[in-house]
Amino acid sequence: MKRMIYIPLDERPCNYQYPQLLAKMTELELLVPEKSILGNMKKTANTDLLVSWMDQKVKGASHLLVSIDMLVYGGIVPSRLHQLTYEMCMERLSTLRSMKKKHPDIKIFAFDLIMRVPAYNSSEEEPDYYEDYGEKLFQLGWLLDKREQNLLSEKEYLELTQIEKEIPAEVQKDFTLRRANNFLVTQEVVNLVEEGIIDYLIVPLDDNAPFGFSPKEQRQLMYEIARRNLLDRVNIYPGADEIGCTLFARAFCDIYQYVPEVFIRYSSTKGPFIVPKYEDRTLSESIKSHITAAGGVHVHNEGENHFILMVHSPAIEQREMAQASLEVEKRHRTYFSEINIREFVQALIWYANKGKNIALADVAVTNGADHSLMQLLAKKDMFDHLMSYAGWNTNGNTMGTVIAHAIIASYYKQTEVEFPAGHEKASREFFYLRLVEDWGYQSIVRTHLSQHILPSLGLTPRFLKDREAEITDQVEDLLNQFIDTHLSAIKEGEISLENVHLPWRRMFEVGFTLKLKKGQ
Repeated sequence: MKRMIYIPLDERPCNYQYPQLLAKMTELELLVPEKSILGNMKKTANTDLLVSWMDQKVKGASHLLVSIDMLVYGGIVPSRLHQLTYEMCMERLSTLRSMKKKHPDIKIFAFDLIMRVPAYNSSEEEPDYYEDYGEKLFQLGWLLDKREQNLLSEKEYLELTQIEKEIPAEVQKDFTLRRANNFLVTQEVVNLVEEGIIDYLIVPLDDNAPFGFSPKEQRQLMYEIARRNLLDRVNIYPGADEIGCTLFARAFCDIYQYVPEVFIRYSSTKGPFIVPKYEDRTLSESIKSHITAAGGVHVHNEGENHFILMVHSPAIEQREMAQASLEVEKRHRTYFSEINIREFVQALIWYANKGKNIALADVAVTNGADHSLMQLLAKKDMFDHLMSYAGWNTNGNTMGTVIAHAIIASYYKQTEVEFPAGHEKASREFFYLRLVEDWGYQSIVRTHLSQHILPSLGLTPRFLKDREAEITDQVEDLLNQFIDTHLSAIKEGEISLENVHLPWRRMFEVGFTLKLKKGQ
């Protein structure tokens, strides 16, 4: 049995659990450190123990899938808060060079985020001063980047002058010095690619925008990668929490010499050309990056392919895109005039009747599934005809997850290949986990509790105070009600949930174990 080592971005289910669930579908073993080593939100991971664990487990492994943010800074949130010197960062990064020297046959697939700049005031995952100056720091980066490109209007020039006065000098210094330090680390990571230490690198763009601190760093990296002829070994595109799944799929394809061919079908004619919220490029270009990074190839053959990626796409860009929690009557008119759910579902049914492998990426709205689409699919009894599904958070989060799952499932659906004994069940459980989480929790349960229950208790979705256990119980009850209402008639068995929890003591994400039990 081939073994891989996986160092996740953090300990939340999307980073820690999902790649392990993908591995359960295969004959590959994925070794992951104990959660206790990995910290908790702003609490930094024990990087010394992490390196020691890697040293103990790496012998004989075929691949190391590693988050640079975890290895160097101790996690995604600590990467935005740390006070590490450049020398300390380099010492931690040197672990990869030492490991490759001791184990030259191991393939290292790494990912290293460009530090995000949220466009709002909140210190939940940022330094304390972000509570007061977050939006202004975003605007500062936006305007500085435009000025450097000689794109500032006279009005924007005055705005920049004012913002620079409003943000305290010590805040600007702390923020920009950490960014500069992190960017130097990323440049050294690219050096490791050129040296052959890292075999493949993804630089995800977390909460990206057309202008700002992050886009400027992205452009610098792209130019450098092009100059060094590393385009085949470094991929830069929007994403973050799904990259563990993407790299596992890439390693899977590498081991089995599988090149999945993917045909794409959209619910909106405008869909491929829309720039989704939180991203900096058109949807079609983003999707191609996800497919390529995972080891696949985008084909234009509707009849011959390994799977069809059905993309429920938006028809309006950026801020006009609806959140999953937004009532239907408040959505932009293009959700009814430029997105054709009827035709999309009809096409999906037609493909299913033709025996095609179908993956569904639900990205017409953000932060959850589109309830209108999902209701119609349930009405048509289509869930057992879908191979994989995702509809969570950003377009990048969804794409990386659904494509990784579809790649693995499609490999075992070839006539000459079969799922290892019992592993097909793992694939179906992950599929239904996505339905329960992305549709049930994000679109319905979280929306209901956040809008109708928490305010009456003096709570907010980001701050549950001392009532986390009480809210978690309500989450579990409502998820079971969702299953009874929408998924009780599925032909594959009965769904049960265990270990329901709120990973960072907030409403943004949920964790649970899903079991699929055959009916009597």
